[in-house]
Amino acid sequence: MSLRVVFMGTPDFSVPTLRAIHAAGHAIAAVYSQPPRKGGRRGLSLTPSPVQAEAERLGLPVRTPLNFKDAAEREAFAALEADVAVVVAYGLLLPQAVLDAPRLGCLNGHGSLLPRWRGAAPIQRAIEAGDAVTGMMVMRMEAGLDTGPVALTAETPIGPTDTAGEIHDRLAALSAELMVEALAKLEAGTLAFEAQDAIAAHTGREPVYARKIDKGEAELDFATDAQALARKINAFSPFPGAWTTIPFAGKPERVKILRATAEPGSGAPGTALDDALLVACGSGAVRLLELQRAGGKRLDSETLLRGAAVPKGTILGAA
Repeated sequence: MSLRVVFMGTPDFSVPTLRAIHAAGHAIAAVYSQPPRKGGRRGLSLTPSPVQAEAERLGLPVRTPLNFKDAAEREAFAALEADVAVVVAYGLLLPQAVLDAPRLGCLNGHGSLLPRWRGAAPIQRAIEAGDAVTGMMVMRMEAGLDTGPVALTAETPIGPTDTAGEIHDRLAALSAELMVEALAKLEAGTLAFEAQDAIAAHTGREPVYARKIDKGEAELDFATDAQALARKINAFSPFPGAWTTIPFAGKPERVKILRATAEPGSGAPGTALDDALLVACGSGAVRLLELQRAGGKRLDSETLLRGAAVPKGTILGAA
């Protein structure tokens, strides 16, 4: 037996779950994704989302509405007569009429340990806050933002130099495994849910909002604490990429810092304390481990420094 599923997702993060549901033999009535975006050198071509591209590769029907404000779009969704909708990083708000349309409701794959980090950027904010662990949850969707009851959870640790990109990939894989398990239990009538208030009561996790990443946050301020700065660097890697200016041969250049760790050290904030990119902060020092110059590739610091020295005493972050 199999369920009749509508899948709703947009970015790379959603693709493993779509593949897993398809491989499990469920009947995917339609795949919803955000509309193709303008791309190409002149912005004239339209690029489909990763989910749309994968759905087309699998031979699945794809729909890309701008939203569900139009009654015709809501009616078209209901006409699919789905048993369940699976939503993973779709990026559009679903009105109550859409949430109510599938016979068994809508399941959402969310990349945090709810109720902590509801919202748009749970992976990045968990790393930035210094959380030791995060995870993937399957929840039942309701009108509130990530407030529905939770059915399944899988956890993964956040190491001191783990980046958002690495946690993203681990959670995407966990999402696929959990959602296939959730659908099997849903089909069997054994999928049980726990309210987030109850989860908070026995875990101590209070609701926290994971606000969207603003590119304006990405410039590094070495006057801050080294631990906080290293977490920010790792949280913003690969996107949007924390950055600072580094003078190469006396010429300041904007450089993305894509991995870092905090170490002991003291000095004027922004000062290189050795020849290997240990930089003084307001408290402690931060070791810059991976960097990317404008137009260049992501490089470990040792490789970058072979072609562009940053000697001890260099001031980073200066205009």
